[in-house]
Amino acid sequence: MMPKQARDGDDTCGLLRYLYGPGKRDEHVDPRMVAAWAPYVGDPARSPGTSLADLALLLDAPVYALKGKKPPLPVFHVAVRNAPEDRILTDDEWARIAREMMHASGIHPHGDDQACRWVAVRHADDHIHIVATRAREDGKQPDLGWSKLRMQAAARGFEVELGLRRLTHGDGTPRKWPKTGEKEKAERRGLSEPVRVTLQRVVREAAAAATNETDFFARLGTAGVRVQQRIAPDGNITGYSVAMPGDRDSAHTPIFFSGSKLAPDLSLPRVRERWQTPIPSVASVGQLWRLAEAKVREAGEELGAGGRSEGAGEVAALGDLIVVAAVTAPRLVRRQLKEAAYEFERASRAPGDRALEGQARGLYRQSARTLSQSVSAVGRNDTAAALGFLLSLVTAVDAAIRWHQAQTHRAQAEAAGRAGRLLREAVEVTAGANAARGFRPRTRTPRPGSARRGAAAPGNRSVMTAVVQEALPRQAPAILVDAAWPSLRARLLEIQRSGNDPVEVLTAVAASRELASADSVAEVLVWRLYGWERQRQEAVAATTRPASETTGGKGRPSGPIRGRAPSEPGRRPPGDEPFKGPRRAR
Repeated sequence: MMPKQARDGDDTCGLLRYLYGPGKRDEHVDPRMVAAWAPYVGDPARSPGTSLADLALLLDAPVYALKGKKPPLPVFHVAVRNAPEDRILTDDEWARIAREMMHASGIHPHGDDQACRWVAVRHADDHIHIVATRAREDGKQPDLGWSKLRMQAAARGFEVELGLRRLTHGDGTPRKWPKTGEKEKAERRGLSEPVRVTLQRVVREAAAAATNETDFFARLGTAGVRVQQRIAPDGNITGYSVAMPGDRDSAHTPIFFSGSKLAPDLSLPRVRERWQTPIPSVASVGQLWRLAEAKVREAGEELGAGGRSEGAGEVAALGDLIVVAAVTAPRLVRRQLKEAAYEFERASRAPGDRALEGQARGLYRQSARTLSQSVSAVGRNDTAAALGFLLSLVTAVDAAIRWHQAQTHRAQAEAAGRAGRLLREAVEVTAGANAARGFRPRTRTPRPGSARRGAAAPGNRSVMTAVVQEALPRQAPAILVDAAWPSLRARLLEIQRSGNDPVEVLTAVAASRELASADSVAEVLVWRLYGWERQRQEAVAATTRPASETTGGKGRPSGPIRGRAPSEPGRRPPGDEPFKGPRRAR
């Protein structure tokens, strides 16, 4: 339930005429009054003796009666809307909601017979409009200073009571979403996302990887964005703003966004909080992942141990670590990690005070900087070394979920949960790739059922059922009734068409990591087989073409295998589509 307060106005009759009229954006169906400040108020749609002008005059009467200065915009207007998936409420339920909203806002507290006048109009199934005048019967004006927050709190109560979709009370942590005009401008320019979203991602990656202020601004310049620094009279930098080349307003002036307008934790003071931990030296990529893994595992055990404020700083550092890991991860799982970083962003911003010197925070920062200092790791397929790190990252996110739940940060806990699921996908893809690296086809000897499988048509579904029953006899009954079974069958058919024995491949990926803890064994196997296929494709390309030509510009195999890689059974992360903008720093 979302109460949205509109701008104050000065035309009560004009607003009522719109609410009772046919509508502009959406059709108004059966407009009617569901509640009012007093039971004797007539509904213009139901009472022949009451017109819209009469109702407006009743509402405005206390305003005309005010002595002294009158408010220039006396009309208070709020719309209360339910989510599309919510059930349709009755008029009586909406009437009670309207009374509680007016009580919470301060317009008409319960039991106050001198309060402001108001009416609630319903012309659609999913929302109502409440119109009030900002003048009390006793000649005073209401105190509406905290009306928005109090109405939001009342809405959260109704969501629980009426079984509606539960939203999150505003805590100052959500990201800054692009405005409608920014989205339309991106569509006109043929961009895959609004400029604000691109700048959010570029600045966050630079802040997470930077070691000091100079490094931060250098990374922004390398990423191709325009930077303006705000310099105080004493010469100190007090802020910054960024713009995308080519993004201009109607006067051809570059459109700059300050860091705080991109996200709450991207203001310069919040960015500076990250630069407090020295960077250990690392000898190799494999050592890099193992060192980061050890620190993340230690940090996961310490997260939140110092209390509520310390845990807030620690989840912020964990968010930066996931951002850096998404940039430096093996190409095979970079998509999942980018989407996990996007989802964990809200979880990294906990409401309230933050302590910046916690043990876990220091370990996460060390891990992030350990990864960021070896930019050469980008593009390497060191999946064996990365698997342990990804597993430790899953454990750390689980610890963050438990900490947020203990603090009743519901939105942050849900965001961390979504990130954790994506990281688990990355773990399974990596496990499948590792299985492919050590895969050696067995000598083909006749065995029961093998001839029948080879002679069967590739599209025969019963053949893949037999494959699962032979490779995984204990898990087969659950796999064959799983919702992910069609995706798993399609993967196995692709493997068979590529000339590999699906029984051998399925056995290999199943043995690469335990399956007992999986909620859906079929889904886990889908991701492992995807990793297996990608690794094998890259291995074939590497052995048949020169090293400089084994990969294309976008990180996909470009060897003799010209067929399109099997589609991934996941979602494309917001902001991960090809963007016709500045090239990212590597």
